[in-house]
Amino acid sequence: MHITFRQLQVFEAVARHLSYTRAAEELHLTQPAVSMQVKQLESSVGLPLFEQIGKKIYLTEAGEAMLGHARTINRHLAAAAEEMNDLKGVDSGRLKVAIASTVNYFATRLLAEFAHSHPAVEISLDVTNRETLLRRLDDNAPDLVLMGKPPTGLDLVAAPFMDNPLVMIAPPDHRFANGRNIPLCELAGETFVVREPGSGTRIAMERYFAEHGFEHTAGTELTGNEAIKQSVEAGLGLAVVSVHTVELELAVKRLIRLDVEGMPIMRRWYVGHRRGKRLSPTAQAFRQFVIEAGTRVSAAAV
Repeated sequence: MHITFRQLQVFEAVARHLSYTRAAEELHLTQPAVSMQVKQLESSVGLPLFEQIGKKIYLTEAGEAMLGHARTINRHLAAAAEEMNDLKGVDSGRLKVAIASTVNYFATRLLAEFAHSHPAVEISLDVTNRETLLRRLDDNAPDLVLMGKPPTGLDLVAAPFMDNPLVMIAPPDHRFANGRNIPLCELAGETFVVREPGSGTRIAMERYFAEHGFEHTAGTELTGNEAIKQSVEAGLGLAVVSVHTVELELAVKRLIRLDVEGMPIMRRWYVGHRRGKRLSPTAQAFRQFVIEAGTRVSAAAV
């Protein structure tokens, strides 16, 4: 078989997304170019790797087998790249960081500061929701992740680097705008704008409500913090968010923070990677930088 790495890379992307279009977007190729690479690979293998039923595509048995080999080859090539980066040192190479969307408000400042100190480092940033971030971790795609509390069952090395208080926000004209230590039961008639299932913020919110025996009414379900803030500002309901995501809106009084009993919900942000992953000097330096910067910010907030 005469197989190129590019063919395997394209095939793996199509197999992961089960979509030629999404694979093309990820690889910055045209859809015909992706289709051509897959066809050439199938020709070399001598077997079909995908089958189309209706509008959906599926891996064939040969495709499932080839996917395993493709990922093994990718891991070996990634290991080779890491070893080469080890020889280059901290001030060069590539850093792949995946960030949970809630952490993005603070993490982008960290990346900007790190990039300023290490201008030769090529930084790849993936900002996504918690569910997708966990899939990326499972695929061993990023060097490091910045996220909320890591789940049990995923073998990670994770260190907390910063407090992440969750607060309840409301529009400025809310009836409890001037309330103090508001009992949670007083909000029984309120509608809440919530994050998607699997979101760390939503999990923490629902755990807090359950501990206080509070049954909330879920209104709009949204996947981004910006949409959450805009919905609350428009009067669609209350929301529980990281205080770091609403610093500007609170400062200019577009939103207010309700003083609810038992809040803020104290959580922490973590920097982590898959156990056994060989971090390059650049990744090690960024990990230490994140921990030290988070410690400084937390100490200044005391």
